[in-house]
Amino acid sequence: MKVVATEKALRAQVQRWKSNGETVGFVPTMGALHQGHLRLVEEARKRCDRVVVSIYVNPTQFGPEEDYLRYPRPWSKDRVLCQKNQVDLVYRPQNLYLSGASTWVFEEELSKGRCGGGRPTHFRGVATVVTKLLNQVQPDRAFFGWKDAQQVEVIQRVVRDLNIPVQIEPVEIVRDRDGLALSSRNVYLSGQERDRALAIPLLLQVAVGKVNSKAWLIKTLSKIQGIKLDYVEKSQGRLCVAAWVGKTRLLDNRVLPLKRSMSSR
Repeated sequence: MKVVATEKALRAQVQRWKSNGETVGFVPTMGALHQGHLRLVEEARKRCDRVVVSIYVNPTQFGPEEDYLRYPRPWSKDRVLCQKNQVDLVYRPQNLYLSGASTWVFEEELSKGRCGGGRPTHFRGVATVVTKLLNQVQPDRAFFGWKDAQQVEVIQRVVRDLNIPVQIEPVEIVRDRDGLALSSRNVYLSGQERDRALAIPLLLQVAVGKVNSKAWLIKTLSKIQGIKLDYVEKSQGRLCVAAWVGKTRLLDNRVLPLKRSMSSR
């Protein structure tokens, strides 16, 4: 496994693979890797000849009151996990933004509401950094987890609208044994907070079986002590929820039954 920090070294290696007729799968991450990320790597390995993982904590998708400075950065652990899971190349740039950079990628429809409501600059940062990474890596396929459902939707639209020649491959949510959707931010939860957080996946699973799934989930989660609901919304055939447990913001969603999904359009 190679580790590179510059675009020049990255492009040179990818070009060598492509000149040999090999396909390239790409998994963009902010590090603090868990089994959800490794599932993306597994899917990339199945569908492509080579796998590139980027590790870069992107400052532009964090708001002024968010956790950029304390976001976990366990590089040694991440490197070992990539090695064990047969990643071919880790791209670990120090900074993806040139001094004085003034160009941004805006998606103006799907980024509204949900996570974009309370985080007005978040998807500008996501769309910009993903576009930059796709331009640098130039993969055949890029893999994203459905836990961040709105992010998947935004990236699919950006790729379509900007004619970026890559296939976006969403991968289903990976859950811990207790049902909590895996997230790098789960490490922030205390034992008591994690116990409270388990209400989110449990009630979400119940909600998707109900005709009034959105209203029922809002009403029920709002009654749970220690959980501050951000939103519940239906989108792209999924029931999506975001909530605060203590100081940690958690995302989750589940696929709605087909009839329910169609009736919610």
